Amino acid sequence: MEKYQDGGADSEVLIELHYLPCLAYFTAIQPFDTIWLEAAENYQKQSYRNRCYVLTANGTERLTIPVLEGTHRQPVRDVGIDNRQPWGERQWRTIETAYRKAPFFEYYAPDLEAVLQKDHRRLFDLNQEMLTICLKWLGWKKKIKFTEVFEKEANEGVTDLRGWISPRGADKSGSVYQPFLYMQNFGTEFVPNLSIIDLFFCQGPLAKEILEASFRK
Repeated sequence: MEKYQDGGADSEVLIELHYLPCLAYFTAIQPFDTIWLEAAENYQKQSYRNRCYVLTANGTERLTIPVLEGTHRQPVRDVGIDNRQPWGERQWRTIETAYRKAPFFEYYAPDLEAVLQKDHRRLFDLNQEMLTICLKWLGWKKKIKFTEVFEKEANEGVTDLRGWISPRGADKSGSVYQPFLYMQNFGTEFVPNLSIIDLFFCQGPLAKEILEASFRK
């Protein structure tokens, strides 16, 4: 579907799984009751599937999950994480350094650190657990379903947002997300559309209201 819909009763959206998704991702899914996660696609490199962005004292920094070689045309559920690299430890150090003085860091940090310390073998499983935690923090009760077969077109009545939110030129996030400024940890200029952990650490319970204000109607 090219036209974005505003949800509604028993509304459904189809979207891919991202790693610690950005604000546009949560802004996009918030009006919907049911989230269909695309589990039958092939993995796409240079996407949000294995990366997110946070704000540090040195500016915006990318956190990337290293994946095993051979991901070209590989089903997304089969993509393995390269745990030969201490990526979890490195990412936690970056997050802790950037946000330990943020107002709500101590409240959310234990859940996040626990996931990063787990020995996840598959990227899909890691992303699913991160999404589950973020939805819990928001207090959103969504039905989560998974596609079993890849279809170019979504079923009738399902809003298809696959590929709308991308770190590359094909990004359509502006169709659903308009930045709502909030106090961040560093700098004098607001940096929009970071990973949602930036919003949680800086604004805590206000995260839900800020996402609602960020929805482009």
